[in-house]
Amino acid sequence: MGKFELMALPYAPEALEPVISRETIGFHHGKHLSAYVNNLNGLLDGSGFEDATLEEIVCKATGGILNNAGQILNHELYFGQFIGQPINSEPTGTLAEAISRDFGSFDAFKEEFQKKGAALFGSGWVWLSADKDGKLVITQETNAANPVQRGLKPLLTFDVWEHAYYLDYQNRRPDHLAALWQIIDWDVIRERYQS
Repeated sequence: MGKFELMALPYAPEALEPVISRETIGFHHGKHLSAYVNNLNGLLDGSGFEDATLEEIVCKATGGILNNAGQILNHELYFGQFIGQPINSEPTGTLAEAISRDFGSFDAFKEEFQKKGAALFGSGWVWLSADKDGKLVITQETNAANPVQRGLKPLLTFDVWEHAYYLDYQNRRPDHLAALWQIIDWDVIRERYQS
C-alpha cells in the first residue's frame, strides 16, 4: 500500500449514463487512474517527494513523477465534479456572477470552453480556473499539466484524452464535450471557487 490511494467515486459507475458509460468509467477510473496511483507510489521512495501533497509534486517534479501525480490530481478533480443522473443544471451565486462578468454569459462561456477542448491537439485537458484575484480563465493543458503550475486555482475540467470518451463517442470529441454539461455538479465547482 502506497501513500496515495485510488479515489472512491462519489456515485455508482453507471450513474453518469448515457453521458459517460459504465464501461468507460470502468476503464478510465478502474484502469487508467488506478495505474497512475500505482506508478506514482512506486516512484516515491528516494524521490524527495515522499511527504509532499499532489499539488506540491505537480508544481515541483519532472518526468514520470510529474506525469503520474498530474494525472492523479487532474482525474480526482474530474471525477469529483460530476453528479449522478444527468440534470443539466447551471451555476448559481457568486460563480454564476463571475462567469457572466468574465465571459459575458453562461452560454458564451460554454461555447468558448467547448471550442478550446475540441481544438486542443493531442491529449490533455481544458480547464476553468480562477486567478489570485478571482478572475476566471480558460486554459488548455497538454498531457498531465494542471493550472496549479501557472498559479491558478482549478475549478472545472474536461478530459480530452481519447480514453475519456472513445468507447462512447469514438472520434466525436465535440459531441462528448457538449454532453458533459448535463452531469456537472455546479455546487462542487462553486465550492472550489469560494474556497
